[in-house]
Amino acid sequence: MGGAGGRALRFFPFAFGKRSGLHTRLGGRLRRPARGARPAGGGRWRRARGRGARPPQRWDFSAREESGAGARPRRRSADSGAAGAGGGGGGEAAGKEEAGDSRSRPASMGRLAPRPLLLALLSLALCRGRVVRVPTGSLVRVVGTELVIPCNVSDYDGPSEQNFDWSFSSSGSSFVELASTWEAGFPAQLYRERLQRGEILLRRTANDAVELHIKDIQPTDQGHYKCSTPSTDATVQGNYEDTVQVKVLADALRVAASPQPSPGLSLREGEPFALRCSAATASPLHTHLALQWELRRGPVQRNVLSLSHEGRFRPGPGYEQRYHSGDVRLDTVGSDGYRLAVSRALSADQGSYRCVVSEWIGEQGNWQEIQEKSVDVATVVIQPTVLRATVARNVSVAEGKELDLTCNITTDRVDDVRPEVTWYSSRMPDSSLPGLHVLARLDRDSLVHSSPHVALSHVDPRSYHLLVRDVSKENSGYYFCHVALWAPGHNRSWHKVAEAMSAPTGVDVTWLEPDYQVYLNASKVPEFSDDLTELECRIVDKKSMEANVRFTVSWYYRMNRRSDDVVASELLAVMNGDWTLKYGERSKQRAQDGDFIFAKEHTDTFSFRIQRTTEEDRGNYYCVVSAWTKQRNDSWVKSKDVFSKPINIFWVSEDSVLVVKARQPKPFFAAGNTFEMTCKVSSKNIKSPRYSVLITAEKPVGDLSSPNETKYIISLDQDSVVKLENWTDASRVDGVVLEKVQEDEFRYRMYQTQVSDAGLYRCVVTAWSPVRGSLWREAATSLSNPIEIDFQTSGPIFNASVHSDTPSVIRGDLIKLFCIITVEGAALDPDDMAFDVSWFAVHSFGLDKAPVLLSSLDRKGIVNTARRDWKSDLSLERVSVLEFLLQVHGSEDQDFGNYYCSVTPWVKSPTGSWQKEAEIHSKPIFITVKMDVLNAFKYPLLIGVGLSTVIGLLSCLIGYCSSHWCCKKEVQETRRERRRLMSMEMD
Repeated sequence: MGGAGGRALRFFPFAFGKRSGLHTRLGGRLRRPARGARPAGGGRWRRARGRGARPPQRWDFSAREESGAGARPRRRSADSGAAGAGGGGGGEAAGKEEAGDSRSRPASMGRLAPRPLLLALLSLALCRGRVVRVPTGSLVRVVGTELVIPCNVSDYDGPSEQNFDWSFSSSGSSFVELASTWEAGFPAQLYRERLQRGEILLRRTANDAVELHIKDIQPTDQGHYKCSTPSTDATVQGNYEDTVQVKVLADALRVAASPQPSPGLSLREGEPFALRCSAATASPLHTHLALQWELRRGPVQRNVLSLSHEGRFRPGPGYEQRYHSGDVRLDTVGSDGYRLAVSRALSADQGSYRCVVSEWIGEQGNWQEIQEKSVDVATVVIQPTVLRATVARNVSVAEGKELDLTCNITTDRVDDVRPEVTWYSSRMPDSSLPGLHVLARLDRDSLVHSSPHVALSHVDPRSYHLLVRDVSKENSGYYFCHVALWAPGHNRSWHKVAEAMSAPTGVDVTWLEPDYQVYLNASKVPEFSDDLTELECRIVDKKSMEANVRFTVSWYYRMNRRSDDVVASELLAVMNGDWTLKYGERSKQRAQDGDFIFAKEHTDTFSFRIQRTTEEDRGNYYCVVSAWTKQRNDSWVKSKDVFSKPINIFWVSEDSVLVVKARQPKPFFAAGNTFEMTCKVSSKNIKSPRYSVLITAEKPVGDLSSPNETKYIISLDQDSVVKLENWTDASRVDGVVLEKVQEDEFRYRMYQTQVSDAGLYRCVVTAWSPVRGSLWREAATSLSNPIEIDFQTSGPIFNASVHSDTPSVIRGDLIKLFCIITVEGAALDPDDMAFDVSWFAVHSFGLDKAPVLLSSLDRKGIVNTARRDWKSDLSLERVSVLEFLLQVHGSEDQDFGNYYCSVTPWVKSPTGSWQKEAEIHSKPIFITVKMDVLNAFKYPLLIGVGLSTVIGLLSCLIGYCSSHWCCKKEVQETRRERRRLMSMEMD
């Protein structure tokens, strides 16, 4: 800081892309010189220009042309452009001057020599640097409006929060300081008062962006606005300022209601209305007008219809359908008139209407809204339509008769409206509750929608009759008449103008309810535990009974109490109107087990039977008989309940009694099946009993192998420990199981029964009472009733075997396999037997492979043969009643293996139906296919001998011919002369 009066001085470290020598880079941030610091070379600070109360000046300290101690900083104008990178003409002059200074500086000062201009431009184009942006093009505003100019900087170094300076020039050449985010004393005196009044302010929107706001802009604010940023970069790159031009136009827009605003426009729903406003502009520039009609209804404001500056109509939300149908439209009247026309008013159209006009201008293909004005046109009040519907108050009608109700309509509408009448019924008198049932409806086209027994007629223009035929009890309730008035709209559309609901009319359907009495009788009363209890509930003294009435019963149980405490009744079973029986929680399990039986003996008698009555069953029982009446839709509705008097079931407890009952769930079974026996234990006068069970077996009467022999099989003690007794069948060690199903019920199972298991089986049960903790005392022992296992075979037994006369064949021979069925036991008529026969083969020496189905013949005589990969063929036929023949024609080597047949017998029952017996399999037979050596080599030998003979003869013929015609030679013999030997002496 320095200067007179302690005023803040602002320094810029560059002048047209050249860094000043005053700034130093410390910790990534540029710092100013300290207070009292002097520039190098004996320079001093100089102000840019002088004023009365001068704002802070911009200074640039650069070396002068002359070097040495006399060098001083050169003063630069604030609007010369030295504060921004690449400024205007002043900046260029400063740059040239500094370039000249640089050239005149000696080399000893360490300054770099200037580079060529081409290299500098290339460096700026390739390098990335700071970018300051303001809106492109020019901004147009109207006098009195607010001007907002955004400015942002990007691609900078240094701190994230940047500072901005704003300058203004009316001509674009000389700029005056306007505002700054850094220095409070930066603005010129001309703008300080406006800044203090808040007419001009800077609003920071981000660390790198601000907005300049000028409220109530005036013609003097027209000009150029420059946004610049001080440098915090390590190197100077990019632009540090940007300028935008602002044009201020006079207010030439006129908006008015035509005619003058009306205090109120009262209409009826469905009537047309039109509103009009005028808008015109005398702007010297080419501007467009946009108009919008708004509806205000309390705090809610809605857009009705608008005309954009591009001449496009846009309906507001909720008005799209009405606009497309032509019900709501916007027309132009004359040169400056705009009329909103509504053909049929709705209740939603009530409110205050306002005409909003905005002026737009296009600059370089972009549209700007320069001002907006609005005027209140009229307040529309929609008068509601008077509509009332009345019906007679209370009506009483006898069951089976007709119900006639009249709905009278009162309205003040006399125009073309059509009513829609709907009749409702409900059990409650409140029509706003859900559950209203629609009886009949007459739409606006006079079409009736109703059920066959309900009619709706139009007697006169204001009366509508509802007729319900053959009324029943379900028609009792409250009836409502709903009326809606519909008015025609544009393009054959309709809209609802009013609706009303009549007061409820009570309808009481009187009828003769059934008159009867209920009597409960105990036909069988138990004297001991596990005895049978049977109760009968009868309907007596029936009067006024009709054919469309049926009776059902509900059974209840109430425990005995000595005191006068009220005991709730427990539901045992209830029968509905469709004869379905539902069990209560108390009787559900026992009814499923067959211990509780509920039955309807006759039309007027219901019975309840307890097969084994226990002490817990003692108490009071009563029945409730309900009368059900058939309705028109064939449903049944309960009309009356009559209770019987209760009956007390009770018996006196006696000495300790232990009763064991054994039963067999499946009385009929065959050998190999599972035998199951359940032992049910009941005791009396035994405190907290536990039971031990022993299963015994006795040979049946007539078996002389071991007479009177009792065999102990398996036991279960009171601690539920199971022990095998004299069960000696080692192959079926796990074949017997004794388990505890309930505290008083035990179940014995024997799996895979054999004929030797026949006999009488019992449960020997011993009741134990706890004595002093873990000790037990034998209280009673009882033997259950015997359950006999008797294997009786009444049906035939089928066996199957395979036979073949040719188990070993030569390839190509016929293989014949017979499946022979034998029948043991009862003789059957051949017509009562049928068989499904299937042949299988395992093509291996053993049975280690999966069998292959060859052919099958069902009991209807249909043969199915599987596909084969070799040439041999199969045929299957029934030779006799119990014999089936499989033939393999042209056997191959692949046909060897084990063959067997599978037979499923079918036996005709006495009722004429066919019963399928168990499938039986025969033992396999092995078939061998041999090769015929003679036949295999016969043809090759004959062919070889023949070929060799032919070839030998041919070779002889060829040799003979060759010797006589082709290879013959003539031999000439030389004559030898006969000469005598001469003697040596003559020589």
